[in-house]
Amino acid sequence: MSKSTTESSFLQTLRYDLPASLVVFLIAVPLSLGIAMAAGAPLAAGLIAAAVGGIVVGLLGGSAVVVSGPTASLTVVVAGLVHTYGWRATCVITILAGAVQVLLGVFRVARAALAVSPAVVHGMLAGVGIIIALAQLHVVLGGSPQHSALANLTQLPGQILDMHGHKVMVGVLTVTVMLVWGRLPQHIRAIPAPLAALLVAAGTAWVFGWNVTRIDLTGAITAWAPPELPRGDWHDVVGGMLLIALLAGAESLLCCVAIDGQHTGRRADLDRELSGQGLANVASGLLGGLPVAGVIVRSTTNVRAGARSHWSAVLHGVWVLIFALCLGGTIQFIPMEALAALLVFIGIRTISLGHVRKVHGHNEIPVYVVTMGGVILVGLAEGVLAGLALAALMALRRLTRITVDKREEPNGRLHATVSGSLTFLGVPRLTQELRTIPAGTVVDLDLNIDFMDNAAFDALHNWRLDHERLGGTVTIDELHDEWYTLAAGGARMFPAKSPPKPSGRWWLPWTHRRPDSATTVECRLTQGAEEFHRRTAPLVRPILTELAAGQQPTHLFITCADSRIMPSLITSSGPGDLFTVRNIGNLVPRAGSLPGDDSVAAAVEYATRVLNVHTITVCGHSGCGAMAALLSGPATTADLPQLRRWLQHGDPSLSRLGGERPGDALELLCRQNVQQQLENLRTYPRVEEQVAAGRLKLVGLYFDIGAAQVDVVPPVMPVPPEPTQR
Repeated sequence: MSKSTTESSFLQTLRYDLPASLVVFLIAVPLSLGIAMAAGAPLAAGLIAAAVGGIVVGLLGGSAVVVSGPTASLTVVVAGLVHTYGWRATCVITILAGAVQVLLGVFRVARAALAVSPAVVHGMLAGVGIIIALAQLHVVLGGSPQHSALANLTQLPGQILDMHGHKVMVGVLTVTVMLVWGRLPQHIRAIPAPLAALLVAAGTAWVFGWNVTRIDLTGAITAWAPPELPRGDWHDVVGGMLLIALLAGAESLLCCVAIDGQHTGRRADLDRELSGQGLANVASGLLGGLPVAGVIVRSTTNVRAGARSHWSAVLHGVWVLIFALCLGGTIQFIPMEALAALLVFIGIRTISLGHVRKVHGHNEIPVYVVTMGGVILVGLAEGVLAGLALAALMALRRLTRITVDKREEPNGRLHATVSGSLTFLGVPRLTQELRTIPAGTVVDLDLNIDFMDNAAFDALHNWRLDHERLGGTVTIDELHDEWYTLAAGGARMFPAKSPPKPSGRWWLPWTHRRPDSATTVECRLTQGAEEFHRRTAPLVRPILTELAAGQQPTHLFITCADSRIMPSLITSSGPGDLFTVRNIGNLVPRAGSLPGDDSVAAAVEYATRVLNVHTITVCGHSGCGAMAALLSGPATTADLPQLRRWLQHGDPSLSRLGGERPGDALELLCRQNVQQQLENLRTYPRVEEQVAAGRLKLVGLYFDIGAAQVDVVPPVMPVPPEPTQR
């Protein structure tokens, strides 16, 4: 690395990362202490985990801005392990969990964690938040938390009746500051709300001499004791180890993905991040700290504070370490009830209405509720497993859901469409719908499916045989791979689902679709609109929603009004790509020519002056009726005066052909007409100016209808002037 690059990196750290690290540090200290208290661990364990998470993950992790440390989501697990095995044995479990995370990162399985349904994650966090809030509410009221959420809830009324005044006042004051802090002026809100709440509560309790419980960290950092092996059933130990490894890893990776959407720096390397989290957990366990994970609150604060690199997280860990070693005595001024009130507030805030609305929008409220209820009533692992199981069942139901649409055609035929994946789970619905079709009906059955198993084939095939035996007819059209045809012929079925393909037969003309499906033009148009709403609109709606505010096409596309030409089809373009002008003969009248025509000129003017297109394309085609009329002479259009005047703009193309008329004169004229219109475009000053400046390109295309082939027509190169004789 060059000296200038090093200096630039150092200046960036001073300008952006140093201030951001101080902001995150001020948030990390109170939250780390509160999480340690809620987990039943030594308070110093929270500070150790915050320092290790910041320094180790900051240096070795895969994200530039994620901040790691103790997390509330693991509080319930850690509290259970501490209660069962003791604190020093819990440190060993943390070390083993870190080793598992390192192995998972080495084997590059980090992406698998993203398969967890967000409804399960949000439900787990909400359940943990409620458990923490219920437990710490007892501390705020002057009592002690119970062994379970139900016990905390049932004993809460008695605790309220026996509550202690000063302790309750400290808790209420802490929560009040947290609630109103976000509404204060911005220069005051520069102090993080958790730190402000603790300072106000501690200062008020000290001034008025309230009787509160004080925090004592005297000698907690230096009184280190080595971890010890857990005593008990190793099956439970392994279960706890895997639970910490997977939950902490999943939360860290989901945090990385969420934070990547909030900054413009380098994207996170998830496998490296998982390995970095594992090494941090090994170090935290050895030093007597809590398990470590990426924390969304601190990471979001880090980004909003302007962090640019991993040095913000590293420095935040350094500040926590310095505080624990040199200023730990100041913590004794913080009331324990204030920390508990802070945790009650944070626990309740985990129930995010935004998350609830999001999962409700995807019909995953049952997964959210089951996960949250399981975590509260049974346990963290059981609740998560129950949520995952329900999410898998709901996903299976969605993947195997089928729809059967039936409508009667004007000619008495019945048109039915079966959509989805035809498996044994959909057979009851399929047979129920098919049996409602009256006997003797002529049925056109579209199979818009991507899979069919044996049970579904048997049900469909048996219904078809029964219907035809009773005098009806069934015509089956498969819009994707021929699942039914292959199964009926005894051929081997495809091993997997069909790849996605455009649904329907939108590119076919009406006359080539279902015969006699419509008897009038009006029916064809209305049924086409219905088919668009049913099949195509859901696919293009997201794009059209984006384009609704305005257009910004890159091409002006001038082509013939011939019904056989579909610009989007032959150019594989979509909505918003082409600014299209169609007229008879794809003609571009020369600037100022007579008879005058403002339509094409207006389109050229708008495309070059307002839309600033990059390309103007003139597309001709084989068998053009306008060119055939030019070849046949004025008599052909004697009874069509408007058309005769319009075709005068094609006379220069006819002149290019010359007096000789070869057998392929029509095709030659169609191609030369494209070249002529490209020359006509350059008579417009704005077009010529942009072409000369290299900002606009003129392109000619020729579509051979019979061969379904598009060729590029090169423009005629101008002949350079002959050098003058001296």
